[in-house]
Amino acid sequence: MKSPVSDLAPSDGEEGSDRTPLLQRAPRAETAPVCCSARYNLAFLSFFGFFVLYSLRVNLSVALVDMVDSNTTAKDNRTSYECAEHSAPIKVLRNQTGKKYQWDAETQGWILGSFFYGYIITQIPGGYVASRSGGKLLLGFGVLGTAVFTLFTPLAADFGFGALVALRALEGLGEGVTFPAMHAMWSSWAPPLERSKLLSISYAGAQLGTVVSLPLSGVICYYMNWTYVFYFFGLVGIIWFILWICLVSDTPETHKTITPYEKEYILSSLKNQLSSQKSVPWIPMLKSLPLWAIVVAHFSYNWTFYTLLTLLPTYMKEVLRFNIQENGFLSAVPYLGCWLCMILSGQAADNLRARWNFSTLWVRRVFSLIGMIGPAIFLVAAGFIGCDYSLAVAFLTISTTLGGFCSSGFSINHLDIAPSTLLENGKLFSASLLLSMYLVPFSSHYSPKVKCKTGLSVITEDTETEGTNK
Repeated sequence: MKSPVSDLAPSDGEEGSDRTPLLQRAPRAETAPVCCSARYNLAFLSFFGFFVLYSLRVNLSVALVDMVDSNTTAKDNRTSYECAEHSAPIKVLRNQTGKKYQWDAETQGWILGSFFYGYIITQIPGGYVASRSGGKLLLGFGVLGTAVFTLFTPLAADFGFGALVALRALEGLGEGVTFPAMHAMWSSWAPPLERSKLLSISYAGAQLGTVVSLPLSGVICYYMNWTYVFYFFGLVGIIWFILWICLVSDTPETHKTITPYEKEYILSSLKNQLSSQKSVPWIPMLKSLPLWAIVVAHFSYNWTFYTLLTLLPTYMKEVLRFNIQENGFLSAVPYLGCWLCMILSGQAADNLRARWNFSTLWVRRVFSLIGMIGPAIFLVAAGFIGCDYSLAVAFLTISTTLGGFCSSGFSINHLDIAPSTLLENGKLFSASLLLSMYLVPFSSHYSPKVKCKTGLSVITEDTETEGTNK
């Protein structure tokens, strides 16, 4: 069996096929300094961009728990009283001035899932527009649009269920372009042997945004009322947009403050990976087994990730019976672990490739396997622990944490198998994400009923249970 480690003195051809599959490898340029570099400034600004994006995406999951009249969900929920009360007596009187709505479990499920129906529509257009006008403006206006729509969430809720569903779908349209736009930008900014680090830093903002927004939303709901959740995060998104427009450029060539040495380092490391092909080879792409492998991996990971992201606060309230303040904090714990894992796995992946000469193919496969099989084991195990609150939170945390390995696995494999052009990288990522996201919305309003018995959680198909109640 062939060792995953390359020979100590590989030829140029071998090194190229190892580290950047399907592409020829350029002679390695001397690495430009990291401190105050333009490429790492881009990584940290995009980090905060995805922080904002996921804050805007998940705040409704906690706020909805406080928006709905508990008497409405109690009629549909046949499981919430099987776990005993365990919260300490509340010493601080909470604010309860926020308006309550009579939304049943099915209605709540549609509200939570509507975001993804908008999200899947702009995947391919996002990659196309990024190739024409650059990812900077597309990503910036995607975040801005989502932030502005978020500010109108309380007004839409007053208009009714239909208006709120439509508004969330519009927010999804704005966020749908962001990942293709960011991938298109990194195809011009990320040197091959720094890809794992740069992209892990960039996309780890999504996990930290979840970590911060879930407990913060709970605190805001508890001490103020749920409307301020949307006002706060909407304003943060607008502030980020201003910084992004002022400080970021689409390519190293157009950046105003990049040093000549760093610019040369980035361009020379990418020059043999640039494609002269002007059109996108759609038919060969659709016949590509590596692309479909990424699609399957993306779909499998996204189904679990977004189901938990959307419905975990509901599980904490309806099954484990935590109050709104505890709910936000405990729902955030798994994503804190995932954020740390993404940062560390990005460093580890690039060190394995650059210092230990492990092949890119081996690194991507191993990190993807850890990030898929590990979460599956602990998520299944969580179904057999009943009402053991500590063990439930621990298993969900370990499951979500191990998923962070995927950020250095299939999640950035598009940049390994496609030439580093805005057109092809943006569209390749868009195609795989579109196909992988197609069925995800159904997980929000067709969720399993969880029956908590002593020592066992039995999962049965029941569309009338928890919703956010599911």
